[in-house]
Amino acid sequence: MAAIPAPADANAAATMEVITRYLTAIEQGATGAALARFYDPEVIQEEFPNRLMANGARRDLAEILAGAERGQKVLTSQRYEVLNALVQGDEVALEMQWTGILAVGLGTLAAGDAMRARISSFITLRDGKIISQRSYDCFEPW
Repeated sequence: MAAIPAPADANAAATMEVITRYLTAIEQGATGAALARFYDPEVIQEEFPNRLMANGARRDLAEILAGAERGQKVLTSQRYEVLNALVQGDEVALEMQWTGILAVGLGTLAAGDAMRARISSFITLRDGKIISQRSYDCFEPW
Protein backbone atom coordinates (compact mmCIF):
# COMPACT_ATOMS: atom_id res chain seq x y z
CA MET A 1 0.00 0.00 0.00
CA ALA A 2 1.27 3.48 -0.81
CA ALA A 3 2.29 5.61 2.16
CA ILE A 4 -0.34 8.05 3.35
CA PRO A 5 0.82 11.35 4.84
CA ALA A 6 -0.15 11.52 8.51
CA PRO A 7 -2.62 14.26 9.43
CA ALA A 8 -1.29 16.96 11.76
CA ASP A 9 -4.10 16.44 14.31
CA ALA A 10 -3.32 13.59 16.77
CA ASN A 11 -6.89 12.18 16.74
CA ALA A 12 -7.02 12.28 12.95
CA ALA A 13 -3.61 10.61 12.79
CA ALA A 14 -4.82 7.80 15.08
CA THR A 15 -7.93 7.35 12.94
CA MET A 16 -5.83 7.20 9.76
CA GLU A 17 -3.48 4.68 11.39
CA VAL A 18 -6.45 2.32 11.93
CA ILE A 19 -7.46 2.73 8.28
CA THR A 20 -3.89 2.13 7.07
CA ARG A 21 -3.62 -1.08 9.12
CA TYR A 22 -7.05 -2.17 7.83
CA LEU A 23 -6.15 -1.71 4.17
CA THR A 24 -2.79 -3.43 4.69
CA ALA A 25 -4.55 -6.40 6.32
CA ILE A 26 -6.89 -6.70 3.33
CA GLU A 27 -3.92 -6.54 0.95
CA GLN A 28 -2.24 -9.32 2.95
CA GLY A 29 -5.32 -11.53 2.61
CA ALA A 30 -6.68 -11.24 6.16
CA THR A 31 -9.80 -13.29 6.86
CA GLY A 32 -11.63 -14.47 9.97
CA ALA A 33 -10.47 -13.00 13.27
CA ALA A 34 -7.53 -11.20 11.61
CA LEU A 35 -10.03 -9.14 9.62
CA ALA A 36 -12.86 -9.03 12.19
CA ARG A 37 -10.61 -7.16 14.65
CA PHE A 38 -11.03 -4.01 12.53
CA TYR A 39 -14.83 -4.04 12.75
CA ASP A 40 -17.34 -3.11 15.41
CA PRO A 41 -19.69 -6.11 15.89
CA GLU A 42 -22.58 -3.92 14.64
CA VAL A 43 -20.81 -2.84 11.43
CA ILE A 44 -22.78 -2.24 8.25
CA GLN A 45 -20.91 -2.15 4.95
CA GLU A 46 -22.67 -0.79 1.87
CA GLU A 47 -21.37 -1.30 -1.65
CA PHE A 48 -23.28 0.79 -4.13
CA PRO A 49 -24.19 -0.64 -7.58
CA ASN A 50 -21.24 -1.30 -9.85
CA ARG A 51 -20.13 -3.65 -12.60
CA LEU A 52 -19.67 -6.60 -10.21
CA MET A 53 -22.65 -5.90 -7.96
CA ALA A 54 -25.43 -4.62 -10.23
CA ASN A 55 -27.79 -4.16 -7.27
CA GLY A 56 -25.12 -3.20 -4.76
CA ALA A 57 -24.90 -4.93 -1.40
CA ARG A 58 -25.47 -4.30 2.29
CA ARG A 59 -23.44 -6.53 4.61
CA ASP A 60 -23.16 -7.18 8.33
CA LEU A 61 -20.01 -8.56 9.94
CA ALA A 62 -20.75 -12.21 9.11
CA GLU A 63 -21.35 -11.32 5.46
CA ILE A 64 -18.19 -9.19 5.29
CA LEU A 65 -16.10 -12.08 6.64
CA ALA A 66 -17.75 -14.60 4.29
CA GLY A 67 -17.03 -12.26 1.37
CA ALA A 68 -13.36 -12.06 2.35
CA GLU A 69 -13.18 -15.87 2.27
CA ARG A 70 -14.81 -15.95 -1.19
CA GLY A 71 -12.41 -13.27 -2.38
CA GLN A 72 -9.47 -15.55 -1.62
CA LYS A 73 -10.71 -17.83 -4.41
CA VAL A 74 -11.12 -15.01 -6.95
CA LEU A 75 -7.96 -12.94 -6.38
CA THR A 76 -4.34 -13.92 -5.95
CA SER A 77 -3.50 -10.44 -4.63
CA GLN A 78 -4.88 -6.93 -4.31
CA ARG A 79 -3.46 -3.49 -3.65
CA TYR A 80 -4.95 -0.19 -2.53
CA GLU A 81 -3.22 3.05 -3.49
CA VAL A 82 -4.70 5.88 -1.45
CA LEU A 83 -4.85 8.92 -3.69
CA ASN A 84 -6.59 11.23 -1.25
CA ALA A 85 -7.70 10.95 2.36
CA LEU A 86 -9.74 13.37 4.42
CA VAL A 87 -10.19 12.78 8.13
CA GLN A 88 -12.53 14.58 10.47
CA GLY A 89 -12.82 13.05 13.91
CA ASP A 90 -13.86 9.41 13.41
CA GLU A 91 -14.91 9.96 9.77
CA VAL A 92 -12.62 9.14 6.84
CA ALA A 93 -13.17 9.81 3.13
CA LEU A 94 -10.83 7.92 0.82
CA GLU A 95 -10.16 8.06 -2.90
CA MET A 96 -8.24 4.95 -3.96
CA GLN A 97 -6.93 3.12 -6.97
CA TRP A 98 -7.53 -0.60 -6.44
CA THR A 99 -5.78 -3.35 -8.40
CA GLY A 100 -6.62 -7.01 -8.04
CA ILE A 101 -4.85 -9.88 -9.77
CA LEU A 102 -7.39 -12.49 -10.79
CA ALA A 103 -7.09 -16.15 -9.83
CA VAL A 104 -9.91 -16.97 -12.26
CA GLY A 105 -11.13 -15.47 -15.51
CA LEU A 106 -13.80 -12.78 -15.43
CA GLY A 107 -15.41 -11.33 -18.54
CA THR A 108 -12.61 -10.73 -21.04
CA LEU A 109 -9.96 -10.97 -18.31
CA ALA A 110 -8.02 -14.20 -17.83
CA ALA A 111 -6.55 -15.63 -14.64
CA GLY A 112 -3.42 -13.61 -13.88
CA ASP A 113 -4.79 -10.40 -15.41
CA ALA A 114 -5.18 -7.22 -13.39
CA MET A 115 -8.62 -5.80 -12.66
CA ARG A 116 -8.68 -2.14 -11.66
CA ALA A 117 -11.16 0.21 -10.04
CA ARG A 118 -11.24 3.73 -8.73
CA ILE A 119 -12.92 3.61 -5.33
CA SER A 120 -14.37 6.24 -3.03
CA SER A 121 -14.98 4.92 0.45
CA PHE A 122 -16.50 6.65 3.45
CA ILE A 123 -15.69 5.01 6.77
CA THR A 124 -16.89 5.81 10.28
CA LEU A 125 -15.10 4.47 13.36
CA ARG A 126 -16.53 3.90 16.81
CA ASP A 127 -14.01 3.27 19.58
CA GLY A 128 -11.29 2.66 16.98
CA LYS A 129 -13.29 0.09 14.99
CA ILE A 130 -15.20 0.40 11.72
CA ILE A 131 -18.92 0.80 12.39
CA SER A 132 -19.92 1.80 8.85
CA GLN A 133 -18.38 1.79 5.40
CA ARG A 134 -19.94 3.02 2.16
CA SER A 135 -18.05 2.32 -1.06
CA TYR A 136 -18.51 3.48 -4.62
CA ASP A 137 -16.45 1.23 -6.95
CA CYS A 138 -15.88 2.32 -10.56
CA PHE A 139 -14.32 -0.60 -12.43
CA GLU A 140 -12.30 -0.14 -15.59
CA PRO A 141 -13.86 -1.85 -18.62
CA TRP A 142 -13.10 -5.51 -19.22
